[in-house]
Amino acid sequence: MSTALIVGCGDLGTEIGLRLRAMGERVIGWRRTPPAASTSGIEFEAVDITVGAAWPGADLLVIAAAPGRDDDYEHTYLTGLDRVLQSMDAAGAAPRRAVLVSSTAVYGSMSGVVDETTPILASEGRAAALLEAERRFLDFFAGRSTDAVVLRLGGIYGPGRTRLIDLVRDGRAVIPRASAITNRIHRDDAAAAAVHLLTRAERPERLYLGVDESPAELGEVLRFIADRLGVPEPPTGDVERTRGGTRRCSNARLLASGFRFRFPDHESGYGHLLTDGRLRHP
Repeated sequence: MSTALIVGCGDLGTEIGLRLRAMGERVIGWRRTPPAASTSGIEFEAVDITVGAAWPGADLLVIAAAPGRDDDYEHTYLTGLDRVLQSMDAAGAAPRRAVLVSSTAVYGSMSGVVDETTPILASEGRAAALLEAERRFLDFFAGRSTDAVVLRLGGIYGPGRTRLIDLVRDGRAVIPRASAITNRIHRDDAAAAAVHLLTRAERPERLYLGVDESPAELGEVLRFIADRLGVPEPPTGDVERTRGGTRRCSNARLLASGFRFRFPDHESGYGHLLTDGRLRHP
């Protein structure tokens, strides 16, 4: 049995941990406030990574930390990452493989098809912090025995992540008049992709995009949800988007690695979610 450390063991991290536990791994989960009671088999530890903690010893590492409501991106993504890497360095540790969960938000408002080779010429705010975290992560492991992988995830939906469903059900959804492409991934597929890259026998690439196989117009997704709910189609109007653009993210590299999606498109994912009674992990 090897040991996996999940830094930022919230909903996504817990799902990753559960899958690793099912494979026979020992799993340690760092998070600020562990669940009061857990039967998951994950060994939760109360850790604020922006403060730091002693390296517990791990063969596998997943960093999936996300800012809390009152946190800024740089403090979590950069200060928190630095503290984790410093604790590893102080212990002289070298996990077999490490995965950093990032986001396709690094592409900002870019248009067209983007993949792992697409240059990002300028970034600011959240995108800049994410890109800098990716750089520090990969630079830290450069020349070391650890296989380091960055997984850029699209918009995650799934149990407890039902914003679009809630908007349609409540009559607050609006279909954008202009093109608005969404690149999404179901929570379960996001976790499965992280585990796949963490445990596959072949040495992974340094960067993968984690999005489903069918980027879709937001209007198409909203119409599908409305039809399944049996409610009127949302009206069309002008919608101000603070994230995303008209880009389509390619997951060809992830598919070429042997990964297969359970929910390859929004119809299979949201169709399942609308009848799925599971809750978000505590």
